[in-house]
Amino acid sequence: MATSAVPGAIDALLAILRADAGLADVTVIDGPPVGDMADQDYVAVGWQDGSEESVQIAQTFNAAGGRTRDEDFAILCWLDTWTGDSDVRARRLRAFELLAAIEAAIRASGANPEAPTLNGTVLWSHFTAGVLKQANTDQGTRAGIAFTVTCRARI
Repeated sequence: MATSAVPGAIDALLAILRADAGLADVTVIDGPPVGDMADQDYVAVGWQDGSEESVQIAQTFNAAGGRTRDEDFAILCWLDTWTGDSDVRARRLRAFELLAAIEAAIRASGANPEAPTLNGTVLWSHFTAGVLKQANTDQGTRAGIAFTVTCRARI
């Protein structure tokens, strides 16, 4: 009996995003970035800029007797887009273009009807929250969105 569906859900979310044609030119990473990622668009699963958390988890009994439990969890993620120029609007538009591709990837579709269940690892998942961050630096403009994929699983 599994203690949590989180590890499998993260693996499935990574696989879905890495296989999505809308994110073909984006680096999808597991956890925090390592090294300089400033020259590319990227999505980090299980990491958010400025946060110490990766996943928030809560469990309750599913029914009397405690044979199964419902697990609700939020996978914290981050997407980032950077350019060497000062066009904030272009970075903001690109950030929301990436977010739209991510949201579409985890919705049910003809190409991937199991996406909302993260390929069967959870009962359901969906995009539930986001926060836009924009910055102008001496190296150019950056826009990022901290976003959450919320899931429910039966364990």
